[in-house]
Amino acid sequence: MMPGDAPPIGLFRMFARNFPMAGAMHGWGRYELGRRLTLSLREREIVIDRTCALCGCEYEWGVHMMTFAERVELTREQAASLVHGGPADACWTAERERLLILAVDALHERSDIDDALWTRLASVFDELQLLDLLLLCGWYHAVSFAARATRLPYEPGAPRFAGLLPATTTTDR
Repeated sequence: MMPGDAPPIGLFRMFARNFPMAGAMHGWGRYELGRRLTLSLREREIVIDRTCALCGCEYEWGVHMMTFAERVELTREQAASLVHGGPADACWTAERERLLILAVDALHERSDIDDALWTRLASVFDELQLLDLLLLCGWYHAVSFAARATRLPYEPGAPRFAGLLPATTTTDR
């Protein structure tokens, strides 16, 4: 389940305890993280990182930040916003990215996207991208549930939520 000769992360070692389940999940996970997904790599990571943050899943958020944040050029402000902020934060200048965050927030909060947001999404994402967005968000809800409920230990070197305080936070002395 890992690229090349990389040792499997804790999540995959946990899934491998139920080998038939892990085998079944492998194909879908490969699609979600592969080149056939219709969202760009950056868009995919915004959806995953926001979903994991909303689910409180530091484990999976940390794995993705450690592995992909630099590659997709997420700034520190954007990473902090995905955990502590929202789509109106000044760091989000692309409408597509703001819409992705709004969609993830709606799916997380209401398990639905209202007609107005769907219309906005459909004006910039095609039907295949919208389906990928919905299922990607749902997949990482499931991954977040598994990682949190099993108290999966953090990967060595993975960032934590507390390391990214929102820009508006100040401390009184």
